[in-house]
Amino acid sequence: MSIETISIQNARELEKILVSDINAFEKGLTVIGSQIPINPSTRLDILCHDENGTLVIFQLSTEENDAMLFEALKALSYLDNVKHMMKFYYSNFQINDAETPRLVLLAPSFSKNLLTIASHLTGLRIDLYEWEYLKFGDQKGLRTKPISLSPLTSTAHERRGRKEQPAEEISMTPPVEEALQKKEEKESVKKKSLLRI
Repeated sequence: MSIETISIQNARELEKILVSDINAFEKGLTVIGSQIPINPSTRLDILCHDENGTLVIFQLSTEENDAMLFEALKALSYLDNVKHMMKFYYSNFQINDAETPRLVLLAPSFSKNLLTIASHLTGLRIDLYEWEYLKFGDQKGLRTKPISLSPLTSTAHERRGRKEQPAEEISMTPPVEEALQKKEEKESVKKKSLLRI
């Protein structure tokens, strides 16, 4: 059986996949809501808090899109100003309003321009992940790969015993994960044998 890449047509579909198993992306995340309007033209794709109560804004895209960074920064600015009200309004969640919210951007790829701009934004916790949706038999899974992690996120990953970049986060069902690992091992063996020729 081969592994297929499945296209996702819109961010709402990606949002549903991510929300359905948010802890596969990062342990300790709690979804507060999705498609939360912050003004007439801007919505938060997904709003969560992490295990420390820090608000986490997910900005999703199904294509390379430089504007997603600016939309996310606009949402971050707004949310940072109203996080005290968010803590009151969402009182059944463990929101820590002392911390600046985090940004997580997920897209199939990022332009060099966006990566450069994001790397120069200091004092903010912005993490960029590429994604692909895979199918193996009747199993499907979202595979995410960190492209640029803030120093705080890298430190948190190290504390959890994970390697720093370019470690890969895999958010998928175990059969798909096993099949993907076998495929990558075969490709690695092929490359080695080609180098010997």
